[in-house]
Amino acid sequence: MRFLPFKRLALAATFSVFAASLTHAAEAPKEIRLDYAYYSPPSLVLKRFGWLEQELKADNVPVKWVLSQGSNRALEFLNSGSVDFGSTAGLAAVLSKANGNPIKGVYIYSRPEWTALAVPKDSPIKSLKDLKGRKVAATKGTDPFLFLLRALHTEGLKKTDIEHVSLQHADGRAALEQGKVDAWAGLDPLLAGSELEAGSRLIYRNVAFNTYGFLNTTEKFASSYPEQVKKVIAAYEKARKWIMANPDETARIIAEEAKLPLPVAKLQLSRNDFRNPIPGEEHVKAFKAAAPILLEEELVKKGTDLNKVIDALVEPAFAKAVVR
Repeated sequence: MRFLPFKRLALAATFSVFAASLTHAAEAPKEIRLDYAYYSPPSLVLKRFGWLEQELKADNVPVKWVLSQGSNRALEFLNSGSVDFGSTAGLAAVLSKANGNPIKGVYIYSRPEWTALAVPKDSPIKSLKDLKGRKVAATKGTDPFLFLLRALHTEGLKKTDIEHVSLQHADGRAALEQGKVDAWAGLDPLLAGSELEAGSRLIYRNVAFNTYGFLNTTEKFASSYPEQVKKVIAAYEKARKWIMANPDETARIIAEEAKLPLPVAKLQLSRNDFRNPIPGEEHVKAFKAAAPILLEEELVKKGTDLNKVIDALVEPAFAKAVVR
C-alpha cells in the first residue's frame, strides 16, 4: 500500500476545504433582494411578518426589500440586477422577456382584476368607442397599458386612434382627477381609491384581459441558487395561505403599508384570487392568446417567436416542489 507524502496530503486537504467552501458559497447568495408592491398583497404580508427573514436565517442570508411602483419598474430592477425577485403582471413579463430581459416566472402571487378603464364621474365618455381621439393615460410596459390596447382592439381601434399619455400609475390617477386626461387605464389600489374617493367610473372591465401576478427571478439566480428560490416561494406560500384565512387583517396591512383608507384596501383585496399559485398550462394558454397584440402594436421585434418566449418564461418546477 502506498502513502502520499505529508506535503501532498496537506495540499490535497487544503484543496478539499477550499473546494468545499466554494461549493457552500455557491449554495447561498450574500443577500436576497425582493421588491414589494402595493398591487401585490402577499409581498406586503411577507414584509410585515418577516417570514422570509426567518426562512433564510439558518443560511445567514439577509433580506433587502425594494418598493416597486409598477411592473415596468420591477422589470427594470430585475434587468439591472437591483433585485433578485420582482412582482409583475404576467403579460408585462412576456413583453420584457421578448425584448431581452432574461427572467423566469416562478410563482403566481394572485389572479387579480387589478386594471380597468376609468373616466371622471361627470365624463360624457360611455364606452370604448368614445375614446377615439381622446387622451388616455397608461403606464407603458405594464398590464394596464396592455389591457388598454387589447380593449381598443375589441372595437377595431388601435393605439394610434387615441392620444396615449405615458404616466406612472399614481400620476395617471392624478391626471384623470385633475382633468388632464380623458381616461386612465388604472391599477389597484390606486384605481379602487379613485373609484371610492373621486367617484371615477369604470367604463370597461374584463377579467380575462387582466394577466396574472407573476413573481419573477433572473435566469442566473434561478440556476445559481435553486434552493433559495424554493425558500422564497415557501415564504410566499405562507403569506398566500395566511391571506386566504385572514382577509380582514390583510386589508388592514394593505391600508397601513400603502397609506390607504380601509374601504379602498378591502375593494382592492376583493378583486384578487389567491387559489392557484403554480405557473402552468393555464397561464401559457392565456399568454399565447394575448401575445398577438405585442406584434400587432410593434411592441416586440417583427418575427419574434412569442410562443417560444412564453414557454421559456413560465417555470413551474420550483413552485411544484414547494406548494402543497
